[in-house]
Amino acid sequence: MGLFSQAGGGAYAQTAGTAVRAAQATTPDAPPPRKRPQTRLRVTPYYTPDGVYPRYNPGPDAVRECNATYVQEYRPSGTVIVPHMSCYWRRG
Repeated sequence: MGLFSQAGGGAYAQTAGTAVRAAQATTPDAPPPRKRPQTRLRVTPYYTPDGVYPRYNPGPDAVRECNATYVQEYRPSGTVIVPHMSCYWRRG
């Protein structure tokens, strides 16, 4: 019981805590941290966008050939048959 009733031990702990708090405080005359402005990138396309993608010029006499078939697709609700179309350009 004699160890817990010492007043000097408690005063020592308070003094150490105050010294640590004072060391962590910042000085009022320090400048605020500087923030760098965000870097902005300018994106410019190398072609004039006209809504056609992909850019491909098949020529003046080109003909578009399309093949339509039915294919099976496996879905969570079950297997279904759906139409599938594939097209390509050929010389006319």
